[in-house]
Amino acid sequence: MAEEKKEFQLPDKDDVEACIEKIRPYIQQDGGDIALLGIDENAVVYVAFRGACAGCMMAAADFSGGIKALILDEVPGVKDVMLVQ
Repeated sequence: MAEEKKEFQLPDKDDVEACIEKIRPYIQQDGGDIALLGIDENAVVYVAFRGACAGCMMAAADFSGGIKALILDEVPGVKDVMLVQ
């Protein structure tokens, strides 16, 4: 029985944006925002905080404890999420 090899497919940018839209209102309540910078050929998503969140010491904890986990969980194909500062 021959094994079928699944073709690698990059995560859909619209799916990542939709996931970010779910959390954006909570970030904006604190005067910040989050931007999708891109998705590389290895299915790594790059995001950046804007506004008040850009220099906040809590931003890294919010990112790893919530935003990264949400994107990894909800968007098929994402291998990792990186915060760009």
